Amino acid sequence: MRFIKKIDLFVLKTYLLLFLGTFFVCLFIFMMQFMWRYVDDLVGKGLPVDVLIRFFYYASLTLVPMALPLAILLASLITFGNLGEQFELLAMKAAGIPLVRIIQPIFIFVVGLSIASFYFQNITSPEATRQLATLVFSMKQKSPELEIPEGTFYNEIPGYNLFVKSKSKTTGMLYDVMIYSNTDGYEDAQIVLADSAKLQSTADKTFLMLTLYNGERFQNMQTQGGAMSKANVPYLRETFIKEVDLIPFNANFNMMDASLLSSNAATKSLKEIEQGIDSLNNRIDSIGHATYSMTQETFMARALPKNLKDTVAFMAKAGQAEPFDSIFSKLRMNEKQEAIRTAIYKARSGVGEYDFRALISNDSNRSLRLHWVEWNKKFTLSVACLIFFFIGAPLGAIIRKGGLGLPVVVSVVIFIFYYMVNGSGEKMAKSGEWLIGFGLWLSSFVLFPIGAFLTYKANKDSVVFNMEGYVNIFRRILGLRISRHINRKEVIINDPNYPQIRERLYHLALDCKQYSRVTHLKSMPNYFRLYFRYKEDIAVIQLNEIYESIIEELCNSRDHSILGALNNLPILSTDAHTRPFHNSKLNIVTGLFLPLGVFFFFRIWLYRLRLWKDMQNIQKYSKFIIERIDKILVNEQTI
Repeated sequence: MRFIKKIDLFVLKTYLLLFLGTFFVCLFIFMMQFMWRYVDDLVGKGLPVDVLIRFFYYASLTLVPMALPLAILLASLITFGNLGEQFELLAMKAAGIPLVRIIQPIFIFVVGLSIASFYFQNITSPEATRQLATLVFSMKQKSPELEIPEGTFYNEIPGYNLFVKSKSKTTGMLYDVMIYSNTDGYEDAQIVLADSAKLQSTADKTFLMLTLYNGERFQNMQTQGGAMSKANVPYLRETFIKEVDLIPFNANFNMMDASLLSSNAATKSLKEIEQGIDSLNNRIDSIGHATYSMTQETFMARALPKNLKDTVAFMAKAGQAEPFDSIFSKLRMNEKQEAIRTAIYKARSGVGEYDFRALISNDSNRSLRLHWVEWNKKFTLSVACLIFFFIGAPLGAIIRKGGLGLPVVVSVVIFIFYYMVNGSGEKMAKSGEWLIGFGLWLSSFVLFPIGAFLTYKANKDSVVFNMEGYVNIFRRILGLRISRHINRKEVIINDPNYPQIRERLYHLALDCKQYSRVTHLKSMPNYFRLYFRYKEDIAVIQLNEIYESIIEELCNSRDHSILGALNNLPILSTDAHTRPFHNSKLNIVTGLFLPLGVFFFFRIWLYRLRLWKDMQNIQKYSKFIIERIDKILVNEQTI
């Protein structure tokens, strides 16, 4: 017997082609979102091509774990939407293959993807995150590429403001140049005017070589004449034909040392995170022990001056327990002032020490929370792949719409909901407002029941998006009635047998009257019998069968009064007045749990009262219908 069947290969092949396409599309979308965050650090820096390639490569690696769940969701929706739209899914189910068997090969593949996602996040993603963070920091530190504009001041060169009236794009010459320099301080500012200039980088790209032609230099000399008044400050005026200035300007791209990011939890594997957590716990414990030891010293004793301490110690040895206030009142004025000053000083130093320790402790606690967040994220994103599959596959089988229309909209809505819940939980966990496990796993706890519900409904071919069905369920839970809607038929093949129906209605009214008298529906039910000795109400079930059969036959009537009376007849609940649940064990548990048992007890009593009222209405409208039938029969005999 073959382990892999042709249907498995067919479904898997259909899914794989779509998955590859959706994965790269999702990765591209996340890359574009990522690019907007760092566009200011890339533009205008003159970065080498190899640096940009490394940046995009490491960025794409860090985004793979986030793009993978969305790709699985979208591919699952499109795959099973196409199979349902083309009736291939219907043909498989008609052959006796349930949905859970159809999705089995894709489920095995997604399990493999989840394991690969975990391995990727544990091994590849930390290193990619470290390299990406190093690149981003290095790009931020790189000096911008020189692009001198015309007609405006350019201040990207440190210590210089450069104004150029016009420039030649072919030769690179700058014309009508004015330079304002404050490299030696604002008091020794220089102003240079030149007819033309040329700006070039040196071979090692560590200096700018500024060549000036036919100009003048004006320099303030306030430092040399510091004793003079501001009105008589001398200045230096220098005329030149050609002058070359070297300006420090490092245009090289220098990589930062990646080891500086070793404390970042996002750059660590699972084992390294656990080691970091252990070291942080030891650090926090040592800070706590040091703080506890410090608080062991009596704050008041630390604040007392030496002579007052000696007095208190002497009286304690002598066995004299005199209050501190009385001891303090015996001191001389200068001793009291010294004690107060010492107490204020020690109190301030103690508060400062506590604040410093609190700052260190809060920083350590935040770092510990970040480590736990990254530890949990390595599992949550892997589990999200499975959850999104169990949402996308059954949902695609239910909506039966393929292509890139409705599936894309549904996928985006579901993923945005997941992203919002996950982002909120992660933020709360990092700030310490929520437990880390609860915050990180909240999105999985929310989406898992949705996936299980959709899978169950799709496997049972149940209607999911029928709002009327859900309204009826809530009406039953709340004890609300479901109304009848009987309209006059345009075409009637068999007219009702009025004489026979009249006889049946007469006996039905008598049976309803007898049932109400025997069962004592208006009286309070027996609690013990209700929960522990349940007995099915056969009489009302038989009455309901007769009652509904009469209504079904009278639906063919042409008389509007009879049809109106049928719409007023109630729909009977044959078991709501006898027990809260169909499961006998669940009834026993409910009866033993008194608060819940009392609630359902009074609810069942209300159903008994409603059934008694229904019996009265059946008798009332049965009498009305019998009278209408008598009139119809009389008219027929007259004709």
